[in-house]
Amino acid sequence: MKDSKADRPKSANIRKKPKKQLMVFSGRSHPGLAQEVAALIGTELVPTSAYNFANGEIYVRYEESVRGSDAFVIQSHAAPINEAIMEHLIMIDALKRASAKRITVVMPFYGYARQDKKHRGREPISARLVADMFKAAGADRLIAVDLHTDQIQGFFDGPVDHLMAQPVLSEYVSAKYGDQDLAVVSPDAGRIKVAEQWSKRLGGVPLAFIHKTRDINQPNQTVANRVVGDVAGRVCILVDDMIDTAGTITKAADAIMEAGAKDVVIAATHAILSPPAKQRLIDCAAREVIVTNTLPIAPENEFEGLTVLSIAPLISAAIKEVFEDGSVTSLFGGRA
Repeated sequence: MKDSKADRPKSANIRKKPKKQLMVFSGRSHPGLAQEVAALIGTELVPTSAYNFANGEIYVRYEESVRGSDAFVIQSHAAPINEAIMEHLIMIDALKRASAKRITVVMPFYGYARQDKKHRGREPISARLVADMFKAAGADRLIAVDLHTDQIQGFFDGPVDHLMAQPVLSEYVSAKYGDQDLAVVSPDAGRIKVAEQWSKRLGGVPLAFIHKTRDINQPNQTVANRVVGDVAGRVCILVDDMIDTAGTITKAADAIMEAGAKDVVIAATHAILSPPAKQRLIDCAAREVIVTNTLPIAPENEFEGLTVLSIAPLISAAIKEVFEDGSVTSLFGGRA
């Protein structure tokens, strides 16, 4: 004969109602963006103590309980990049050991993303190593903006939400230059697919790309540029995922003008802007350089003609969808 409910121990009758608590955390590399994201979500950043010991070791401690939380840890991998990544990993480890229920890594800029394959023997695939480290630290999910290549999504053993800055950038371009004859130009043949998506967003404008050769022994160096496609008399939108030393993008801009373009506008997601990027961008043929704030831009890197758009609305919308078990893909019209 089965026991009645009255005979059961009290613990057997306890039913805990699921309770979700969203908490947003920020590292020290780009707190301004994290604060903007938290404000758009309608919350505040969790108070955090973070500092370096004399020998450079990083210490992190959260000032309130994170037990059972749905934690979103925002850190853009800005220079010094290795310190930013290590701090990000330590923050995740602290959350795991403090019993956070789910840990989502939000990296507006994914460090080492360019090292996503082997060009020669005995080279690392560092983008995969970074993904492995975040998984080992305790990350359950990744959110990143404009990865260097789509394949990086497969490096992480878990859900990856790949956000695209294209809607933010193209909306600005359309509003400012939409009344002119436009063309979209890819800086190389490998990014023509991205340029096609830009073309659709701008009403099916013509496409072109830069045929270039690159010296694999010299990073950040291109050898030759040639425009493939008709750009004559058009305002050309030169699109890329990042601007580091700006050597590639400025050579491409100059080549487009030499091919008879009316004007060049550079649009890129990640403004790394390592020296001598600023001077190269000032000296090149581009009328305007449009970027997002996935990375902090130091005052000394700002210049006339640089436009910085906020990526915070996109990141905050993605965090809300993840927290509410919604669809991040819906933010991009079904493709993401």
